[in-house]
Formats: sequence, structure tokens, C-alpha cells
Amino acid sequence: MMPKTGHPSPDTPTPEEAVRAGADAGEDTVEETATVVDAVPAHTPRLAGVPASPGAAVGPVARMAARPTLPDRAPAAEDPAAEADRARAALEGVARWLDARAAGLTGDGAAVLTAQALMARDPELARRIGERAEAGEAAAWAVHSAVGAYQELLLAAGGYLAERAADLADIRDRAVALLLDEPMPGLPDPGHDHVLVADDLAPADTVQLDTDRVLAIVTRQGGPTSHTVILARALGIPAVVGCADADTLRDGTAVAVDGDAGTVDVEPDAESVERIRGRDERRRALLAESSGPGRTRDGSSVALLLNVGEGDPEDAAAHDSEGVGLLRTEFLFLDRSEPPTVDEQTAVYTRLLKAFSGRAVTVRTLDAGSDKPLPFVGTGPEDNPALGVRGYRTARDQPGLLTDQLTAIAAAVRATGTRTRVMAPMVSTPDEAAEFAALARGAGLAEVGVMVEVPAAALLADRILAHVDFVSIGTNDLAQYTMATDRTLGSLPDLLDPWQPALVSLVAAVGRSGERLDRSVGVCGEAAADPLLALVLVGSGVSSLSMSAPALPAVRHALAHHTREECRRLADLALAASSAGHAREEVRAAANPEVDLW
Repeated sequence: MMPKTGHPSPDTPTPEEAVRAGADAGEDTVEETATVVDAVPAHTPRLAGVPASPGAAVGPVARMAARPTLPDRAPAAEDPAAEADRARAALEGVARWLDARAAGLTGDGAAVLTAQALMARDPELARRIGERAEAGEAAAWAVHSAVGAYQELLLAAGGYLAERAADLADIRDRAVALLLDEPMPGLPDPGHDHVLVADDLAPADTVQLDTDRVLAIVTRQGGPTSHTVILARALGIPAVVGCADADTLRDGTAVAVDGDAGTVDVEPDAESVERIRGRDERRRALLAESSGPGRTRDGSSVALLLNVGEGDPEDAAAHDSEGVGLLRTEFLFLDRSEPPTVDEQTAVYTRLLKAFSGRAVTVRTLDAGSDKPLPFVGTGPEDNPALGVRGYRTARDQPGLLTDQLTAIAAAVRATGTRTRVMAPMVSTPDEAAEFAALARGAGLAEVGVMVEVPAAALLADRILAHVDFVSIGTNDLAQYTMATDRTLGSLPDLLDPWQPALVSLVAAVGRSGERLDRSVGVCGEAAADPLLALVLVGSGVSSLSMSAPALPAVRHALAHHTREECRRLADLALAASSAGHAREEVRAAANPEVDLW
């Protein structure tokens, strides 16, 4: 991703003007470093976080408005029933507000806001709030306390449910603001280009970012697989998350944000700002020329594919990709009381396959279960849903869901003739791989694979590949299970860094097995979108990379400047490193500087 620099209104100091006073006062600069912000003055504080969305930007800070706070004393609820009605009305008001914003969006943004509106209308949440109000709590206090208790349950459940805790906090804050007659929390609007700084960002805020004004994002909380990161990458906005000192940044302070290195330099000097602007221009020109199939410098093919979910398939197909590496099908099943019929599924798959006619599409079967609860999938109570019945495991008790889905996919393939591959999520053993392959081929699907998301599957990749045609590595979940770190836990984001040598080692084990058995190995986690890490993945034996559309040009450009053998040498450096940061810096120093992306 290319760096961005701002173009404020005439009345607003430019980033260069904002820092020139310091530069003119005689502060010295240090030698150039290998990061995007090449030179950092000796006095410049550097804040460290987790690299989240690639690119760099310079601009003044604009902080997110503070959440509404309850007064120290709660008023007495003179009419508990009326307070309960007020609380429920506030939740419905938030839901309608989210619906209105979702109506103006498409793709992931619309899906995220629609799902959040459904959370605001959750009858269980309304019941809990009503109970507290009727017990004597004023409406705003009832909302605040009931949501807090509900959040604790979600966090304890882990996995997908824990990821929703932050979304629920956003609903709480908006409802409380309505009840206290305060402005609804939201994005700052300073009237000029800015770097957005926040404790964290809710999906409702992230999808509404004005990409013409927001140059970069810095958050104190969050990890590399959070909603903020996924949406920031989709929007092409550089981001650093998990930056513990972000709360020290003040409105108007000039900062240089490096989304590749995970750093934030406070008040960089004018020379650094100018250097970033020059690189911005060069990179725009370089990436504008990046097109066509993925190739290494010596002509080795690396398929560059898209991750696709709910949204307009024609819009997705318009991007310069070689097809779809991950079609998430959960959107067809979530928020329904009954599963979609075979005919309903066939219609959706047919439309998407038609849009990608002439290219390959990889469909992932339903990835749901206890951590993505569906009313028609009864898995029973589980102490740790992240380690429970999910993905392919749901077929043990509900085989009809999988067979119906495979039937619908096969019907869509027959109707369109599009090359289609199908894969199952959360496969752990060779036996599971063999079972799924038999089901899929029995349904008439020719190319069958599985996801590698748990260490067991990575360690036995050769035996799994003996039963299937390909595998695709989901680095987000593989990192979670390898590092024993909940991917939603904001306090340990460094352990989920895709550069962790343990994770790279497992990817390499799968890649080498694929090379020995002449089977395709792909990566469809967020790691594939990092152009520097993409070189390591390819050097580890990965033959396809699937990512969000804005990441494609940079990854394509990086590959074109390295041979397959050079990628192998970079992979060896990453595998030998002692930490994620060490791996990243070793590879950056050894990579071809002509790429000019890091």
C-alpha cells in the first residue's frame, strides 16, 4: 500500500508547516533507517504498535470523541416500566441509525453494520436491560450495566462471540448517548486531512471513514485480525493498532504513521515529510503499472486471488485478480432461523460464479458452530467454544447442512462452467480430509481441498494432501491456535503477529509438503496482504495468495522484483529469526530495495 499525505484546507497548517517550526529551531536528524519514515530527528518520540494495514502517512492528529459517561449518581427510577421502555427505544434507535448507514454501503461494510443492527435488536439483550430497569435502575444505567454483563459472557465464550464484545460496546455507547441527550459518539471532523487516533474503532465508525480525509489510523487497542484492521486494509488506509501510548497523542500534533513497521513518529522533521511525499509519488506510479497475473522475477507463477464475502459479485470481479481464493459462505446462513434451501444457495453461487467466468473460484463451506451460533445448529453447551464444534465438525451432528451446500455448489458449477474448487474449514486430521473429499467428489465437484487452521493439520500436511487436491492456510486462526492466544484479545497482539517464527515454520511445513506432492498450497489469511511477508510465504512453498482487493498491486509488484530462489532465502531468514520483529527487519534489510514498498 502506498503512503498518503494530506492536503488540508487553506486555513489549516499543512503537515510540513506543522513540523517546520521544530526543524527551523535547529533540531538535528539522524541517519536514514530502513523504515518508510527514513529519517527521524533525535528528539522525535517513536511509539510502537502492531503493523496492521500497510502504507505510510503524515498528518495532524484528530482524536476520536470520548465515550459518553454516566453521572456519578444515578437518578431514582420513578416509573420502572417507563424506564424499561425508554431503554428499549434507545436500542431500537441505534438499530435504525445503523440500518440507515448500512443502506448507503455495499460489501463488507454493509454486512458489518447490518449484523451490528441485529445485535442491537437482540431480544435477550432487551430482556436483560428490561429486568434491570424494572428493578429500579434508570434507563441509561440499565443499558450500561446489562451490556457490560452481556459482554463478559461473550468474552468468556471466546472466538467469534468474543469479537462481538467490542461491537456491543459501541451499541451501548450510542444508546447511552441517546438516553442522556448527548451527541452520539462518532468520528471527528476537523475540516482537514488527519490521522485518526482512538482507543479502538467500532465497525460502525470504520466503515464510514472518509478516505479522502483520513490519512491513517492509530488505535491503543486491537490486534492484527480485528475488524478495524480488516476494514482499514479494504479501504487502503495505513494503520497501526495495539499502540499502548496512543493516548498520549493530542489533537493537532503532526505524526508519521508507518503501517508496515508498526511505528508512529511524533513531530517528524520537514525533511522526513518531504521524503515520504516523494516516495508516495513514486509508489503511486509503480503500483499503477502493476497488473496481470502474479509472477516472480524469473517467471514462476503465484496466483493472486481475492477474499470475497457478502456483496456485489460483479464489483468484486471488476478487480484485477486471477479469481477468488476464499469465498466465505456464512453470510447465507447467519441471522436466520432456518438454513437456506438448496435453491436459494444455488442462485447465489450461480451469480458469483458467472461474474468470475474464465477465472477460478474457491468456495469455503460453512464455517460456523458454537462460536458462530446458528439456531438450527444445536451443538449444546461448551466450556470453550473456540475449541469446540465448528467448521467441518458441525457435519458430525448436522450432515444435511454440508450435503445441501455441496449439492448447491455443484449445481451452480454445472450452470456456469466456471472452474470451482471447494474446501472445508477446521479440518484437523487426514481422516477428516478423506471424509470431506469423498462427500465433495460424490456431489460432483472435481477439485477438493481443506483449510489448514490448526497445528495438527499443518504437522500432518503430507498425509492430508494425499487425500485432497489442495490446501489453503488460514493464518488468522492458525496463529491463534499456535500461540494459544485468543485472536480477539487486545492485550497480546504481538503474539498474533503473522511474522511469528513459529507460525512461519508451520506455513513452511505445509508449503514443503505441497512441493513434494505437487499440490497447490494457498494462504487466505491477512498475512497474504503484506507484500514483504508475501515473499516469505512464496519462499516457503506457497503457490497462491488471497487477499482484499487494495492489497493486490503491492503484492504483485513485490513478487515481480524477486526470483523464487530469492524468496526462499528470505524465508530462511524469517525461519531463523528469534522474534516477529527480528524476522520482519531481517527480511526487509535483505529484500530488493528497488521495490520501494518498505
